[in-house]
Amino acid sequence: MERICIADSKEHVGEEVKIGCWLTNKRGSGKIAFLQLRDGTAFFQGIVKKNKVDPKIFDLAEHLRQESSFWVIGTIDADKRSPFGYEIQVEDIKMIDKSHDYPISHEKYNINYLLDHRHLWIRHKEPWAILRIRDEAKRATYRFFHKHGFVQFDAPIFTANAPENTTDLFHCEYFGEDAYLSQSGQLYEEAGAAAFGKVYSFGPTFRESKSKTRRHLSEFWMIEPEMAFCHQDESLKVQEDYIAYMIKSILDHCQYELKLLGRPLDDLKACTKTPYPRISYDDAIKLFHKNGLHIKWGEPFGSPEETCIGENFKKPCFVCNYPKSAKPFYMKPDPDDDRKVICADCIAPQGYGEIIGGSERSTNYDYLLKKIKESGQDPKMYDWYLDLRKYGSVPHSGFGLGLERFLAWITHQNHIRQCIPFPRLMNRLNP
Repeated sequence: MERICIADSKEHVGEEVKIGCWLTNKRGSGKIAFLQLRDGTAFFQGIVKKNKVDPKIFDLAEHLRQESSFWVIGTIDADKRSPFGYEIQVEDIKMIDKSHDYPISHEKYNINYLLDHRHLWIRHKEPWAILRIRDEAKRATYRFFHKHGFVQFDAPIFTANAPENTTDLFHCEYFGEDAYLSQSGQLYEEAGAAAFGKVYSFGPTFRESKSKTRRHLSEFWMIEPEMAFCHQDESLKVQEDYIAYMIKSILDHCQYELKLLGRPLDDLKACTKTPYPRISYDDAIKLFHKNGLHIKWGEPFGSPEETCIGENFKKPCFVCNYPKSAKPFYMKPDPDDDRKVICADCIAPQGYGEIIGGSERSTNYDYLLKKIKESGQDPKMYDWYLDLRKYGSVPHSGFGLGLERFLAWITHQNHIRQCIPFPRLMNRLNP
C-alpha cells in the first residue's frame, strides 16, 4: 500500500492508498458517511459505507470532529461530480489526534473574528486557495527574472533613509542610532544594477500608514527590479511581460484553486496578451473629468481615480509621466515637460488600483542633492546613493510590484489582507 497526497490521486485510480488528513466537514445517511478531507495539497471526499467496513470504523467515522487528524486507507475513484475530480472509498481509519470545539465551524463570521483566528482560518478553502496562488506567483517571479538574466540582490530591512517619503516610516533605535524599517529596496537595487546590470529584490517592506483602505497593509511584499542601460519604454515592456507571465503561470498551475474561489478566467486569459494600454497623466485627468471626478492637475491619484481607470480598461493600464509634485525625489525629469518626471503607474482592471510603480531614475548628482534637501532629509544619509552618480552613472530604470495588490486582483478579493498569511494592519499585530 502506497502513501500518497490527495493531489496525487489521479495517478492512483483503482489503487489502495494511505493518506494523512484532517476532517473539514462530514454528513451521513445512517448507512454512508461522507467525510470532507484535506491534507494541505487539496480537498476531497472520503466515502465510508457501513456494509463495507468494520462496525468500529463506521462508528468512528460518524463521530469524528472537525479538524481531527487521522490516516485514511482506501481505494481512489474518479468522480466527475467533484470539483477535485476524485474521491476515496474508505476501508480503514487510524486516529492521530482528536479535535474538540474547533472555533471556526461552517457558519458566517465577521472578518475580525476570522483574523483573530487567522492561524486556523488559513486551513479553510478560500484562504488556502489564495495562499497557494500566492506561492505560484512567487515561483513564477523567480523563474521570470532568472530566465531574463536578473540576479536576485537582497536589500536590507534596517535603513537610514526614506526612498518614498518621510511621513510613514517605522522608526526604531539601532544601537544608539535612528533607523527605519525599509519602505523599499529600490535605492539598494540601483547599487546592485551598477554591479550586476540587472537585479531584483523580493521581500517585505513596511509603511507606517494610518490608512484603513482595502488596498493598504503595514507590511507587504514587493518585487523590485532595477536595470542598467535601460530607459522607461524598455522597463514598461519588462513590466507587462512579467505580469503576463505570472498570470499565465497561475492559469497553468492553479486551475483548481481558482475554481475553489469561483474566479472567472476569461479576463485573466486576455491579460496574458501584451502590450497593455498606456495613457498620459494628462489623458487620465481628462478621463476623470469625463467621469465626474474633478481632481486638479498636479495632484496624485487616490482610490476613486485609480478605480475609474481600472473600470475603463480591460487590461492593466500604464499611466505615464506624473507631475514632480506627485512623485518621489529620485525620478528623472521629463525633457519634454519640466513639470513632470519620467515614470508610470500600472493600474489593474476592475477597480483594484495600482499594482506597479516605476520610473527612469535621475542620473544628475546636483539635481538629486537638491531634491533630497527639498524633501527635508539629511543628505549625509544619502552619501552612498549619490556616489552612484559620481562613478560611471548610466541610464537606468526600475519598478516595484506589490504582491498583495496583484493577488487581490487575480483572486477577486475585496481587501488585500486576504492575500498575505498574517496581515499587519493599524489595529492588528496578532496572531
